[in-house]
Order: sequence, then C-alpha cells, then structure tokens
Amino acid sequence: MTKAIVIRAHGGPEVLQIENVAVSEPGPGELRVRQTAIGVNFHDCYVRSGLYNTLALPGIPGIEAAGVVEAVGPGVTSFVAGDRIGYVTANYGGYAEVRLLPAALAVKLPDGMAEDTAAAVFVKGLTAAFLVSRTHQILPGQTVLVHAAAGAIGQLLCQWASHLGATVIGTVGSPEKAAVARKCGCAHTILYRQEDFLSRTQEITGGRGVDVAYDSVGRDTFAGSLSALAVRGHLVNFGQSSGPVEPFSVSCLSARSNSLTRPILFHYIATRPELEALVSELFAALSSGILHVGEPRRFPLAEAADAHRALEARATSSAVLLTP
Repeated sequence: MTKAIVIRAHGGPEVLQIENVAVSEPGPGELRVRQTAIGVNFHDCYVRSGLYNTLALPGIPGIEAAGVVEAVGPGVTSFVAGDRIGYVTANYGGYAEVRLLPAALAVKLPDGMAEDTAAAVFVKGLTAAFLVSRTHQILPGQTVLVHAAAGAIGQLLCQWASHLGATVIGTVGSPEKAAVARKCGCAHTILYRQEDFLSRTQEITGGRGVDVAYDSVGRDTFAGSLSALAVRGHLVNFGQSSGPVEPFSVSCLSARSNSLTRPILFHYIATRPELEALVSELFAALSSGILHVGEPRRFPLAEAADAHRALEARATSSAVLLTP
C-alpha cells in the first residue's frame, strides 16, 4: 500500500483527499518508482475542477514527478533499481508516494540535477522549450509579449526568449513581480492591474505590435493579446487560468494576417525521439545557465489542497511541489 491523493468528484481543492492505495509489482515495460518530488501545475487544477474532463474518477491526478526506481518489470533494459528519473505523463497518477510508470516515459536525471529541480521544471521547462522553438521559433530582433511573466512558466519563457535575442514585454500583477520579470530578461514590464496592457504594448512598440504573444491567462487577456499583434503576428494561447476563451470569428485574424495556436505539451513529446530531443534542449539550457530555476514552494502530499489554493491565488512566483 502507498499514500496517494484521490479525486472522487470534481470541485474545489477540498476534493483532493489522501487515501491508501495498492501498488503492485511492475509489469512488462514498467517501473515502480518511489517519488521524491511531485510537480503541481495549473493543468492539475483544471482536471480537479472538471474543466478538463480527462481523468476517470475516482482517479489520482498529477502529470509530472521525479524519484528513484525501486524495481523494473520484465523487458525493461534501459533502467535499473536506484536510477533517478523524471517524467511527464498524460495518464496522470503523479500525486502518490509510489507508483507504476511505463519505462518509455521516464528520463534519467543528470548527476548534477536535484530531483526537486526536475519535478519543478519538467512540464514548465519542456513547455517553454517547445513554445520558443517549435510552436513559434523566436528569432533575434523579434518583440515578444509574455503574460504572467513572473509565473513559473513565464520566468522560463522570458529567460529563453531574451537569450534568443528577442525584446521581451512582460505583464505582471505587482511591483515585486515586475522585479522578478526584469531579472528574467524582460526589457519592459506592465502592471496590468494599474495600466491597460494593450495600450502600453502599443506605446512600447511604437504602434507596430508584437511578433508573438504568449498567453496562458485565456479569457481575460485573449482579445487584448490578439489586438497587440503586429502584421503576421502569432498568438499562442497555451493556458486559461482566467477561464476558457469565448468563441470568436476566425475572420478576425485577417485584419493583420495573424495566426493563432492552442498547443498542448503532449503533442510535442508524443514519440520517444521527440521527448528526448526536447529534454536534451531543456537540460542543455539549464546546465549552460540560460535558464535559472528559483527555489520551489513545497507542500506535504497530504496538503495538496493547500498547494492548489496557493497556485490558483497566484500566491507564489515559483514552482509548487508536493513532497511525499
């Protein structure tokens, strides 16, 4: 038996309840992993609330973690007991002390990488990697708008975009978060509670607009993000922390030949070669100092509800982890 967070009905953070669950020996192609750090993401909040109806109930949420291999199943040759691994999965099950995991999803951690760092950066770092190189390839001289620039993904996006030679404009909710965003490479910060981000973006760009807007906020910022684009600008809507975007007429894009993408990480790591390529880029960016990951905020596994409350209240500018 092991401890795990189980959702039996959609709802608020209070539906995250800790229970005893059974864990068997690993089957063919599987690993049994003792998890040491579990990442908490907005995706988990959407699953818990029912906005994403992708976890069969009752079920164990969580899509990323790091830990140590306890046992390997028949046919597994790439891992042995004692290996430190990290993973991202679309099949959930992360909020647990011990779990079974398909070996095809696991990635060995470099010797110098702490398990906390891996759990804090896998989803967010891989997301930043595909956003700047695959969904939209950032080129030197481009101007980039990043919403929630002081958030965990926002910080990585700003660092990476700045390194690639872009001028980064970041929206933030407070002067303290503006300081964080500037440290991460933002040339300009906009306090969206005090000033209209669209007007300020147009002012900063001399009316031209931005080449790409990275918008994880959704409903509250979508229209403004679209209006902030330059001719042939690209809006990348990769989250909806304020709620889902309302339907709109696709002909709106024709005013400036704009493009719109709604990408999902799992479509960019659907095959093992794609996963390994993106992980390699992320690990290289971390080891070379392109990306810096701040100290995560930790909660015991049993306090997963409090972790969700902190994330949804935007009460942290760092990654949020559960500690089994």
